[in-house]
This record gives sequence, structure tokens and C-alpha cells, in this order.
Amino acid sequence: MDRRIPVDHRTGHRTVPETHRRADRLSAHLSANRYGNRPTMKDVAARAGVGLKTVSRVVNGEPGVTPETERRVQEAIEALGFRRNDSARVLRKGRTASIGLVLEDLADPFYGPLSRAVEEVARAHGALLINGSSAEDPEREQELVLALCARRVDGLVVIPAGDDHRYLEPELKAGVATVFVDRPAGKIDADVVLSDSYGGARDGVAHLIAHGHRRIGFIGDMPRIHTAAERLRGYRAAMEDAGIPVEESWMSLGITDPRRVRRAAEEMLSAPAPVTAVFAGNNRVTVTVIRVLAEQSRQVALVGFDDIELADLLQPGVTVVAQDAAALGRTAAERLFRQLDGSLVVPERIELPTRLITRGSGELPPAD
Repeated sequence: MDRRIPVDHRTGHRTVPETHRRADRLSAHLSANRYGNRPTMKDVAARAGVGLKTVSRVVNGEPGVTPETERRVQEAIEALGFRRNDSARVLRKGRTASIGLVLEDLADPFYGPLSRAVEEVARAHGALLINGSSAEDPEREQELVLALCARRVDGLVVIPAGDDHRYLEPELKAGVATVFVDRPAGKIDADVVLSDSYGGARDGVAHLIAHGHRRIGFIGDMPRIHTAAERLRGYRAAMEDAGIPVEESWMSLGITDPRRVRRAAEEMLSAPAPVTAVFAGNNRVTVTVIRVLAEQSRQVALVGFDDIELADLLQPGVTVVAQDAAALGRTAAERLFRQLDGSLVVPERIELPTRLITRGSGELPPAD
């Protein structure tokens, strides 16, 4: 296109045709809105030919604007691609309409329905969910929690990796609503929503005992983790109830790395008096134990804590103590928003029941 500016021979002035003016305005508009220069309410007001307060009323859904004016403002918003700046609302109201969720491991299938349930409750309250993983590292948990607080989230749902949460005391005093899930907080008073790990493990081991087993192995997570300790306690209680003395070689707690779990299972199964059944302390342990049992020449009974995908399609199906991960997330999130509404003051411990699902592996009789 020829962009040379013609000269008016009568006046000697250079003149810019209207088509060029429109092109220049368009170019200026595109440049102004490129690379993070977002349109503002002032831009909307100028385009719609209204005052800034009128735009504010339309954007925030406030009354006092005629339908015709609202239409013009909405057209300007769409034409400019304007989006409300919620960070400015934070400065005015002190609320971000966002909550943080700190999980143990985003890759663990157990946390999928839990996270989804928290998100659904948050969405119903018009809040955004921001989540992250502690990777079972207490320092990373603290770092992530404080980073979320620095971004002024209104509340936190935390699956704790550590056992000392006094670092959260200033945030709690500042009004950050907090609920712990799956494991209680350490050294502070806070709301917690748990599954009945003790009762569930006790029921699962009692089920194996009822089917004739006396030598029952327990493979669990690290002993410092609340759920692992509670499930071990349930295992011991069931054995004690049945009058069965427990040998130390029947119990193994540690990281859930498949190599560690495999080694523990193989040692229990190859002992002079091998176990005839295994109680697996969580879903990751269960998966590894299934692989080990598939290599055995004799049948070994199995009950796992946590349900696993395709458990009903295996032969035999895997008997499990199931906890309702979605109910854990939903209950925690609902309690969090009740804190934010000011209707909860005293921290509580809420324990949800587990459910024994029989599918075949836990009903196998002892091989000897």
C-alpha cells in the first residue's frame, strides 16, 4: 500500500486521508493492547461514551444503569476484550475468592476424587481452586502453604506432610481459614477431616482372621505418617482381639517405593513359616503386593486399604477397605467455607467411616 502523504497544493499542508487515519487508529489500538497492556475500565468508558462509575456498575452487576446504557457498555467490553481486574478487588475487599489445596502427591489416584470434590464446592461458592503437591516433604509443604498465603488465598485445605504446623499460627490469626484432611495438624488446633483408618484396618484384618488366617503380614507406609500408624494400630488390635501373637517379621513400614514393598512381601512369603495373608496399608502398596502374589506358586489372601482401579476385574477380585475420598474433600471444603462465613469457631475432628468391599482375594482360605 502507498502510504506517502499527499500535499494540498492550495495550502501547502500535508493531508492524511481518513482511510489512513482509521488504519493508524487501529494500529495504535492493537499496539496498546499487546504484550500485557490490557484494556481498562477507562478504555471501556471512552468507547461507550459513559462515565467510569457507570462501567463499574455494569462490570460488578450493580443497579442504577439503564438497559440501553448497559448494552453500550457490554458491546464496548466485548469489542475491547476487557476483563475485570480481580486483584484490584482484593485491595478493596481483602478477599481473593480463591482457596489453596495442598496434596501429598498429584499423581496418586486417591487424590483425584478428593481434589475434584474440593473444586466443586469452591466453584459453587464462586471461588477459584489453586492446588499443589508437597511430595511428602514437610519443608516443601510449608513453602507451598506460605506461598499460597502470600498470594492472599482466603482459605487452605491441607493434607499435611509434616507434624509441626506452628508456622501457620500467624496466618490463622490473620484470618486464613484452614482445614486439614486425611491427617491431623501437628502442634496446633485446627479442623481436620479423616477416614477411620484404625477401624478400617481392624475390620480388614478381622475379615482375614474370620477366614482362617493366623499368620497375617502387614505392609504399610512410613510410621511417622498418621494414617500408617493408625492402620498398624488397627492391625495389632484385630490380632490381639483374636488372641494371635504378632511376630515382628510380619510387619513392615517404610516408603511405598515398589522395590521396598516387593522386598518386604517376598521376605514374608519366603520365611520358614510364611504368612498366608497380607494386609496392604494403602493403594500403592496393594498394587505392588498384587504383582508379587501373581508370581507365587501358592495362593495368598489379600486385603488392601483404599480401593484401586480394575480391582474387580482381577482374578480373584481384590478385597479392600474403601474410604470415600470425594466425601473427605467435600466435607473439608464445606467446612472451610463455613469458617469463611463466620459460622464455625471451635476446631473439630470429623471422622468418616470406611467400607469393606469383598471381591474374592480376602476370602481365600490359608494354603496350609
